[in-house]
Amino acid sequence: MTSIPRFVISGTNSGCGKTTLSVGIMAALVKRGLKVQPFKVGPDYIDPMFHTFITGRYSRNLDSWMLDEDTVAGLFAKNACGSDIAVIEGVMGLYDGFEGSSLTGSTAHVSKITGSPVILVINGEGMSLSAAALVRGYKDFDRELDVRGVIINNINSDGHYRLLKEIIEEHGGLAVVGYLPSSDAYSLPDRHLGLVTSAEIDDLKQRVEALSEQIQKTVDIDRLLELSRQAGEVKSGAPMPPVPCREKVRIGVAWDKAFCFYYRDNFDLLEMMGAELEFFSPVGDSRLPEGIDGLYIGGGYPEVWAGELMKNEPMKKEIRENILKGMPAYAECGGLMYLSQSIADKCGGVYGMVGVIPGKSEMTSSLKRFGYVDIEVKEDCVLSKKGGKIRGHEFHYSVTEVSPGAAACYRVTKNRKNGKPAHWECGFKVNNLLAGYPHLHFWSNTRFAEEFVENCLKYKNLKREG
Repeated sequence: MTSIPRFVISGTNSGCGKTTLSVGIMAALVKRGLKVQPFKVGPDYIDPMFHTFITGRYSRNLDSWMLDEDTVAGLFAKNACGSDIAVIEGVMGLYDGFEGSSLTGSTAHVSKITGSPVILVINGEGMSLSAAALVRGYKDFDRELDVRGVIINNINSDGHYRLLKEIIEEHGGLAVVGYLPSSDAYSLPDRHLGLVTSAEIDDLKQRVEALSEQIQKTVDIDRLLELSRQAGEVKSGAPMPPVPCREKVRIGVAWDKAFCFYYRDNFDLLEMMGAELEFFSPVGDSRLPEGIDGLYIGGGYPEVWAGELMKNEPMKKEIRENILKGMPAYAECGGLMYLSQSIADKCGGVYGMVGVIPGKSEMTSSLKRFGYVDIEVKEDCVLSKKGGKIRGHEFHYSVTEVSPGAAACYRVTKNRKNGKPAHWECGFKVNNLLAGYPHLHFWSNTRFAEEFVENCLKYKNLKREG
């Protein structure tokens, strides 16, 4: 059981300002000397980077569609341990979950699992009495949900704030704990997959400082702390998987400005299974880490940095040679694109990549796939024996046309609550490489992480024997 103070910052909808407010509140709490453990609801990689930058603690994803309730509770309890307060940033609108018609995967669902009170962010621009109706609707929609307070975004006068505060508290039934004016001094830029990553914003420290100062002026931090201490108990959740007794293996993990979309809990699980992770940069390093037994190349923005990736011939050559020699390797989304023959951008530029996947990647003007998927493994691969099942998520503005020379190991299913399921094939296999578009959460089937580590150990033993 854990009783760490905590709250959820949710919103009425995407774009209402919950990320900006979450970042600012985390910064204000850190200013008070508190150890803040950040979390993000759903399959987001970019918001957690900002959380980590501010708090100095790795932000973790809590996803109640990809993971069962006990696992969500267990990961929350495990990762919140040792902190003074946990702050959970929501996803989309408070009640938006799987396929828009289910609470599963929603911020509301995660709030219930973790016993966390909810602070609702609304956009107050152009509103008066309607704000009370909005708040009342969110409060009353699910009486079992502990919605405790409201923060109003986009308020540019004290008079407007006082008016909305009075209206909401009288007619909406919730306490208003502060507001945030709009300002270019702390706004965060975005691109096609969401916000620009934290590492790309040169003046991020100054923006966060300005945001923190504003938050301390116009948001009642003491009230938030009081609410956080009223959180209910959360079960410790599912037991952690047993640690196999085996020899350690070393796995090289691509990590830089082009490849940074990973679940931190995936790293933890690999380490629990016996892996030592060695991080390297496909953009800036000329060699892979010495003595590695496997490769893990996650998602990111390879299309943005395609010119630099193309020019790094020594790295591409070494990755290609190791995969062709049989080194176990797993790549997803941006990693798939990097391992293909080339990436074509929307302006006609074509950039040569590693070339072990017999196919070409091309950026598209519209979102090609978005949403949760179920995956069944059709034939043995580096992550699973035939028949293994796991859950994942896709979100990409690109296509990769792969020739029949690479076997497709995945049967991917996108279930729709009110329609016929869609099916397609992905997860391309070349030697001991598996590369596909879905981002996998290893905690939805821990056997996938264990199988990967076991295959890396087999490869290590083969190297030793040879």
